[in-house]
Amino acid sequence: MKDPSTNDIFPIHPTGPDGLLFEGPAYRYTFVSPLLDVPEPMAIARRTPVKGEGAACGVILKRVQMPPEDERRQRAVEEVRLATRLRHPGIVQVYGLEEYQGAPYVVMEHTEGLFLATAMETALLLGRTLAPAHVVYIAAEVADALHHAWNSPGEDGRPLHLVHRAVSPPSIRLEFSGRVTLTDFGVAYSRMVGRLDTPSTVLRAELAYAAPEVMRRQKPDGRADLYSLGMVLLEMLSGQYPLDPPDVSVPFSGSAAASRYNARVRPERPSWTSPGELANRILSFGPDDVERVAAELTEPLKCILHKALQAHPDDRYQTAGAMRDELRAWLNDQGRPFGLSDAEAELGALLREKPSPQETHAFPIEKGVLLTPEEEASVEEDATEEETKDQGG
Repeated sequence: MKDPSTNDIFPIHPTGPDGLLFEGPAYRYTFVSPLLDVPEPMAIARRTPVKGEGAACGVILKRVQMPPEDERRQRAVEEVRLATRLRHPGIVQVYGLEEYQGAPYVVMEHTEGLFLATAMETALLLGRTLAPAHVVYIAAEVADALHHAWNSPGEDGRPLHLVHRAVSPPSIRLEFSGRVTLTDFGVAYSRMVGRLDTPSTVLRAELAYAAPEVMRRQKPDGRADLYSLGMVLLEMLSGQYPLDPPDVSVPFSGSAAASRYNARVRPERPSWTSPGELANRILSFGPDDVERVAAELTEPLKCILHKALQAHPDDRYQTAGAMRDELRAWLNDQGRPFGLSDAEAELGALLREKPSPQETHAFPIEKGVLLTPEEEASVEEDATEEETKDQGG
């Protein structure tokens, strides 16, 4: 497969020798690799201090499309400003903005790992799901990050009351060390002083996992994120996207209600189907659907899912901390603790078992995690060359 970093469509690629991307006032950035299957093009880079003060480190660069309109430009800057205020081990650290030749780049923390979407896809290709204890551990860590985001103070000292609005498998990062981090705060809502309000006709959310009140275009609070986390938890445990219909052979045909919905609103992010169709599915998703998807799960896990996936926010967990505590209580009831080292071992075992591209014809979700046949051949060729050198050949 051709490396997307060499394609003009991919906006982050080396412009100088030795992989140089650009050099700012304090740091120079060199290209490492593209980061695939994320909502917007990103690249892994190495950040080195220009004046030699401090250590080099790995970062993720995300090029920001700054629109010419003053209002939308202000919103993009606000999103970065908001993200830099969040300091928590379960939230990917955003360092700030760098600008090169008029193009702004968000600079974020990068550590070795993969997205939850990649882990779920890998498990699916192996014909299984992630281990329940690992799944609950992941959900509890995300809930802890959401608890911090909701309560984190703003510039005025008041809680930001941040609503992520995009909790989903592509926004949750699993590090090889076992750490779980929440990323992608690009559509977050908060009470940050001076923030612009989103127009009522725009849906700012990851719609495939959105809460009912988001689809009704009501002002969300932190409980909307807990619904999204419940959807992710159900998908991790069952290996099935919850909104898929029971009879997948039934073709989709847009309803009049979906058409009317689509005429009234526009999504800020693309999704696999129209906002109106997703609204129909989300607003009709109820306890019977949870039971259907969660049929093989134990009652304690079903209870957590039912509480998180209540249609009305008042009937759900009222805080992310409360959901986190129940998830951790379930882990404690399993007879042995599950922590960082266990998560590290589970992820390592999954990647050791991952099928080869020749067996699955799988397209890689992330570069270097699920290899294409071309990448696999290249790795084998490099290994053969190294072996020949070791043998003195």
